Amino acid sequence: MSRTGAYGERLGAFLRLEEAPPMLMTRSLRNAEIAVTETRHDNPELGLSGSFAAEDAYLISLKLRDYPDCEIWEQGRHLTKADVRAGTTYLYDLKADPRYVIDKPFHSMFFYVPRSALDGLADQSGARRVDTLDCRPIGHDDAIVRHIGASLREGLRRPDEVNQLFIDHMMLALIAHVAETYGGFRPEPEPDRGALAQWQLVRACDKLEANLGGKLPLQAIAAELGLSVSHFSRAFRVATGLPPHRWLLHHRVRTAKRLMSEGGSSLSEIAISAGFANQSHFTRVFSAIVGVSPGAWRRNALNSASRGR
Repeated sequence: MSRTGAYGERLGAFLRLEEAPPMLMTRSLRNAEIAVTETRHDNPELGLSGSFAAEDAYLISLKLRDYPDCEIWEQGRHLTKADVRAGTTYLYDLKADPRYVIDKPFHSMFFYVPRSALDGLADQSGARRVDTLDCRPIGHDDAIVRHIGASLREGLRRPDEVNQLFIDHMMLALIAHVAETYGGFRPEPEPDRGALAQWQLVRACDKLEANLGGKLPLQAIAAELGLSVSHFSRAFRVATGLPPHRWLLHHRVRTAKRLMSEGGSSLSEIAISAGFANQSHFTRVFSAIVGVSPGAWRRNALNSASRGR
């Protein structure tokens, strides 16, 4: 493999997958490509895995299935053999040509973290850059990586429904956690600036409302306000009580309620107009936030309007 970027199709080729595995990506730190890929093979081709072109980047792997007697290689030499347990986290330095013997079914998530993303995190906070991450062949019991992985798996299963703001939020949380836990990163404490200024809040909400589909990245909104992504996310939450991706979901629901109250449109039409990928996506999100299905809510709203006349 001559190209860099150990995610998606290239990661699938490294593991000899027959099809490109599902992946999600963000560019919220210095335009660095940060990605997550889910890889699984229940009947793999036996042999040593492929090899990546050396690059200044890391893979953080969350194991979703036990993999006993895993033979790990680095720089063309056998390094160790270990029992890999589901739920553990491993870190790999892509400058060291990490490989392993594929001789049994596997299932994992891989987060691709380039050096530029770690540098961008440090530069945003005014802290010293991370020298290196701890990539010893040790399985870490990391509850935060497990939580982030579980949160992103739904998006990997339904990529058309996933909110880009949510991907950005979760990936930034992963980078910050990995940098602190495995790289000794210590962000400089920021002054307590509280919520956004009123003009900033209005502009941020206008941008979100104009992009109901959630495809606008956090970086674009933060840059327009002259803020770092992390500062914007914190200040927006202070101002509204919700992170941007959750605020957008609630606004979609408010939009859908207004459209349903006006009548005349089908639920599938309302779903698309309110920024949802499809009617089933609309039903899941609406039911989770409101507590009843869209159809039930509309019937109740129409009945209440009829009684009021």
